Parts: sequence; structure tokens; C-alpha cells
Amino acid sequence: MDLIDDPQPGENAPEFTVSEISGAVKKTIEGAFGRVRVRGEVGRVMLARSGHLYFDVKDDRSVIAAVSWKGQVSRLSIMPEEGMEVIVSGKITTFGNQSKYQINVDDVVVAGEGALMAMLEKRKKALAAEGLFAPERKKKIPYLPEVIGVVTSPSGAVIRDILHRLRDRFPRKVLIWPVAVQGDACAPQVAAAIEGFNRMTPGGALPRPDLLIVARGGGSIEDLWGFNEESVARAVAASDIPLISAVGHETDTTLIDFVSDLRAPTPTAAAEHAVPVRLELLAWTEEQGTRLTRALEQGVNQRSQRLRDLSRALPRADSLLDGPRQRLDTAGLKLPVALTQMTQARRVKLSEASAGLRPRALTARLAPLRDRLNMATTRLGPGLSRGTAQHRRDLDRLVARLDAGRIAQANQQRNQALQDASARLDNAYLSAVSRQKDRLAALERMRQTLGYTETLKRGYAVVRGDGDVVTTQVAASKASALEIEFADGRLTLDGSASAPVTTAPTAKPVRKAKPKKDAPDQGSLF
Repeated sequence: MDLIDDPQPGENAPEFTVSEISGAVKKTIEGAFGRVRVRGEVGRVMLARSGHLYFDVKDDRSVIAAVSWKGQVSRLSIMPEEGMEVIVSGKITTFGNQSKYQINVDDVVVAGEGALMAMLEKRKKALAAEGLFAPERKKKIPYLPEVIGVVTSPSGAVIRDILHRLRDRFPRKVLIWPVAVQGDACAPQVAAAIEGFNRMTPGGALPRPDLLIVARGGGSIEDLWGFNEESVARAVAASDIPLISAVGHETDTTLIDFVSDLRAPTPTAAAEHAVPVRLELLAWTEEQGTRLTRALEQGVNQRSQRLRDLSRALPRADSLLDGPRQRLDTAGLKLPVALTQMTQARRVKLSEASAGLRPRALTARLAPLRDRLNMATTRLGPGLSRGTAQHRRDLDRLVARLDAGRIAQANQQRNQALQDASARLDNAYLSAVSRQKDRLAALERMRQTLGYTETLKRGYAVVRGDGDVVTTQVAASKASALEIEFADGRLTLDGSASAPVTTAPTAKPVRKAKPKKDAPDQGSLF
């Protein structure tokens, strides 16, 4: 469109529409500047519901409006924050609806290391205020994890160092989630890897790791900036799996180090924190087993000694009956005298009571009763004596049965010990006979191996002439008959010996090379 029209009659200047002026200005500005890079401080920042990002870039005297469309926001390496010093790249354009110009930004970088450190410090304070760095929220690292998940680049030296250290200390299963460790894709990939490991099902086809290691080698602050992103820090804080951060060298510090459950100075140190040394565990286990055995032996010995001490304080079984037996004998001796005295006392009382009864009828009635009483008294003495003797005999039989039971128990114990000794003697005899049989069989095999019969099986023969072994042709020619012994029998020949036949030596069988045993494999770490 040509904006310079001929002036109308009676007018000094041409007439334009608002859209024509706005389009001309837009065309002029975009044609004059094109793509530019602008350095300044980020002012007001607003993320609209549509996904577009609006912010200001200013210095001490001027302000330029900046906009990043929704598709450009997701590709920005750094999200601009208010107060951050940045360098934005984009195209100068205009917004006709508000009669202003602006920059369409498609890239944002931090201007200088000082600005990066200031932004890092600001993020650190914000996350610390939320409690993400609190020691009480950190999880305990498992002592011996079955599966270890590693988030790192699969092509760098870091993963090789970790696998080598794990193989030396205690081989474990390792799952590697490959990610970019620097650049724009670093932060989203690392956060996605941590969340992906946490979504795995424990005990599934691909087991969920018991421990995570996020590792990267050393580099500048710009190279490590992906691990300072807030999305990575929040993914680490939300992880249910304990996590060790090993980003950079010992002097490098990133935001993930404060949120992780354990910070390792190097990737190799992370592997050392992840698993113990297997040989040290074996040595410790053996030592504990030795201590346990020694403690058990000491406890058994102490209890055995205490049992022996207590058994010496107990009385013998037969001594327990000495007192009751003596009391029974004493009571048996006193019983006849006591009965006699009691009978005499009752007779005296009866005489006193009957002294006043003089009538003859009463005397006649009492006479039979007195006779019966005298007879009963006469019989009572021998009966009591017999009862006492019977009780004494019962007591003697009880003591005899007790002694017999004790003797039978002792005999049973001796018989059991004799049977045990006989069984051990039989086992020892059978073992000795078996050893002698094995030794005799070995000697027999050696005798057969050293004898000439084994040599005959390899194709040789023994020649005898007139009963003697023939070793030369001259001796064979003098013999009247020859007898040749082979492995499977003997052959007799008559007549003179023929010319010797030279036999080619038998070629030794070629031994097959034994396959070399493969070195013991620790198993795949993947």
C-alpha cells in the first residue's frame, strides 16, 4: 500500500485510516530492527490464562514490553522472574490495539553469574520457607537396597564410575533412566525420571527401585543450572523413594542437594553411600556368629555348674525316709504300753464305779460283762503286737521296693549307656572296615595298573619260549615252541621264528582341550 496519496483540493496533507497508520508503523519497525537481543531487568511478570507470558524489560530510564506466546513459553530455558537481570532475544513488533511496540521473546538467558546466584539464593529462601530443606522430612537411606535407580546420562563417565564402584563393593541391580544433564531439556527430563521411578509398582515385572541416585559430573554454574530449577527440587521433595544427589564436584552446590535425603560430593561417593562392602559384612557376620557361639557355650557351662552345685546341696533319696522310719518304730514301741496303761486305767475306774453297787442282781449281771472284758483285754495285747509287726513289715516292703526301683533305674541307665557304647563301637568298626576295603580296592587298582595285563590291553603281547619270557630274536630262534599271550588269550606256535616285524608306534590319542571355565559372573547390573 502506498501511503502517500495526492492531497485533496483544499487540503494540505493526505488522509489515512488508523489501520493504515498502524500497519505502516509495524512494517517500518519490523523492517528496521528485525531480530534483536536486549539486556535489562525483568519488571512486571504476568502469565495469562491463555498460556501467554507478558513481562517488562527495563533499565534505569526506559521500559520495553515483552511477550512470549504459549508455544514459546514451553521452550524458554529460564522463566523470567521480577528483579532478574536477563538478556532476551526476539523480534521487535507493534501492538496496534494499544498503539505500542513490544518484543516477541523466544529466548531468555540470565545476564552474568551474579544474577544466577541471586536468583538461586531467592529460590533457596522460598523453598526453605516452605520446609523442603527441613531435616525431619528427609528419609533414611536403606542399608542394602535390592534395586538402585540412577538418573543420569547413559553415555558419560558418571554411570561407569557408579557401576564400577557398585560392582567392587556389593553388586546390585541397577535401573538407568537416561536424561539430558544440561541444557533446556535437563530439568523437565530429570523431574520426569524421578516421578517415573516413583510410579513403578513394587514387585512388578520391572521392579521399583529402593534407592535413587541423581548424578552428573562437574561443570560451570550454567551447565548445572538444570538441577537448580524449582521443578526438579519439588520432584525430589515429593519422591517416596530415598534419593541421593551427586551433582558436580565436591565444591559444586545445587538446589537439589538441599532437598535430597543425602548429598554425596561425587557420583563415586554416592555409590559408596548406597551399598556397604560385602567382604566387611561377611567378616562382621562371621565375628558375630563366633561371639554367639561363645556366649551360648559360656551360658551352658554356667548353668551346668550351677546345677551341679545345687545337686550337691540336695539330700539323698534314702536319707529322706530315715526320719519317718524312726518315728514309726518309736510309735510302734510305745503303742502296746499305752494300750495296756489305758486298759488298766479304765479297769480301775470301772472298779471304783462298781464298788457302790452291792446288790447281788447287779453283781450277777456284771459278772459276764467283766469276764468278756477280761477276755477282750487278753486278746487285745497279741492283736496289737501282730498289728505293729504287720505295719513294720509293710514299711520294710516299701523301703525294699524303693531300693529296688532305684537299683532298676540305675541298671536301666547302665544298659542304655552300654547300648550307646555298643552302637558307637559298631559304627566305628563298620567305618574302619569300609576304609580298609577302599584302601584294598585302591591298592588292587594300582596293582592292575602297574601289572603287564594292562599293557596287553594297549596292543602289546608277551612272548614265552619253553616257559621263559623271550625278549630277543636269538632266544626265540632257539626255543622249540613259542607261546604268545595277548589281552584276550594265548596262542602257541611251533617251528622257528620268522624275521622280526617292525611295528609302527601307536599314535597317542589326542587329548581334547578342556573348555576353559568362564570367570565367575556377578550378573548383569541392568
